[in-house]
Amino acid sequence: LVAGYQLDAQVGAAGMAVVFRARDLRLGRLVALKILAPSVAADESFRRRFIGEWRAAAAVDDPHTIPVYEAGEADGVLFIAMRFVGGGDLRRVLKREGRLGSGRTAGFISPVASALDAAHGAGLVHRDVKPANILVDARPGRPDHVYLSDFGVSKWAMSSASLTSPGQFLGTPDYSAPEQIQGRAVDGRTEQYALACVTYQLLTGTLPFQRDQGMAVLLAHLSAPPPSLGSRRPDLPSAADKVLARALAKAPEKRYGSCLEFA
Repeated sequence: LVAGYQLDAQVGAAGMAVVFRARDLRLGRLVALKILAPSVAADESFRRRFIGEWRAAAAVDDPHTIPVYEAGEADGVLFIAMRFVGGGDLRRVLKREGRLGSGRTAGFISPVASALDAAHGAGLVHRDVKPANILVDARPGRPDHVYLSDFGVSKWAMSSASLTSPGQFLGTPDYSAPEQIQGRAVDGRTEQYALACVTYQLLTGTLPFQRDQGMAVLLAHLSAPPPSLGSRRPDLPSAADKVLARALAKAPEKRYGSCLEFA
């Protein structure tokens, strides 16, 4: 029992936090309860980042961001209570369905683009856009509802990529834009690049810069040309390749003006 929430089962884990399915005993509803891992709770930098997550999530007003019900500290435990989404994330969709059609892909990408632009409007960049952070609320008899989750590494847009230590950055290499890898300032165009990587993955079933080693992935983002969509999906119009190539441009100023414009 944590702050009035009865823990049911662990449903996820990140580097610094564990997520449980839990029941709010006051309202009788299921929630996703994210708790700062005890092993890092004493580290002030992790505590600040964790508190920053709930403040960031609460600052973004969009129907495609996970609603935060409550956040705080109880008996030395830091927690965030959020809407519980039982349908899993886009990784599960890809595993179940394989590569997706253009319409279904757009049905996932457009809501995420809306959430990202809302975050950027609030002065935030998410910095870790990937299938694992795109949740799909799938229920019988109604359309899927898509949420962008996990603002745990978000930063105010005017900040740099904030290297945690030499050679490391906050984010996921497979979806990281060149400026993020280089430790330069990040903004909404950085998220657009990541969203384009996700789009390519949904349409082809593979990552745009698939490599055997992490360093090779980073180098490919920095210097390799955007992969051809048409070579893997000749059934799609050639204009789709031009759209992805622009969103995956190495220079941020050559990308679209917003994530929704790309979508």
